[in-house]
Amino acid sequence: MLKTRILTALVLLPLMLAALFLFPASIWAGFSWLIVVLALWEYSRMVKMRLPQQACYLALSTLAAAAAWMGHRQMNAVEHALVLAFWLALVPCWLVRRWTIPSGAPAWLLGWMLMIPAWFAFLEWRPQPSIRDALALLAVMGLVWVADVAAYFSGKAFGKRKLAPAISPGKSWEGVYGAVACVALYVAAIDHFGWLDTGLPLWALLLLALPLTAVSVCGDLLESWFKRAAGIKDSSRLLPGHGGVYDRIDSLIAVLAVSNALRVLGGM
Repeated sequence: MLKTRILTALVLLPLMLAALFLFPASIWAGFSWLIVVLALWEYSRMVKMRLPQQACYLALSTLAAAAAWMGHRQMNAVEHALVLAFWLALVPCWLVRRWTIPSGAPAWLLGWMLMIPAWFAFLEWRPQPSIRDALALLAVMGLVWVADVAAYFSGKAFGKRKLAPAISPGKSWEGVYGAVACVALYVAAIDHFGWLDTGLPLWALLLLALPLTAVSVCGDLLESWFKRAAGIKDSSRLLPGHGGVYDRIDSLIAVLAVSNALRVLGGM
């Protein structure tokens, strides 16, 4: 399993980096939408959509994304505020109360709220294939990867107190503390190398990194709860050794959406 996981990562990471730094804007929009729509398909399976509903849902989502791209549509301030309310208020309440997965129209809306802002963030963090824009998006994505890896190894080494045993028994508070510490070091490094040009001092970036780390954890836990409620282990088997696409981007979609909202609303 570990060997398969590593081999898959060795294929996916160069592909992602090549797309990030080399793809023109139109191809990048399609590539990032492919990532999002595969996760949306996996989500539709979790909420038990039937095949005709799935086809309609994914087709409608793709048409809306294409129309947004061709119309140069960007999220407005109200929509970004809703994203912040969703990830910073509604999702923590969802995890605490362990609400069931919705069905019907609420399930459609929930899927869009999860995935669509992340797609816009892919485009708005990286509007052109420039090194500056690519490094900015890579810096945000790197925060998620650092938090994930640090939480895993810290939890393995020191984990004693369970974070959310009813949702994901393997996660611990010690893992979260390790993630916070490593993210702080990571933010100091990217600030030193100038990857993320926000104009903010290091102390402000570190303060922003704390809620983003929490959002990363919440994104992971939310998908874990969806899978537990759906009675499945992985969102799909698309990625050997990793499960599904949603399994790989559960934290990323949350951090992308929230970081982009903070960037826009903060005028950065």
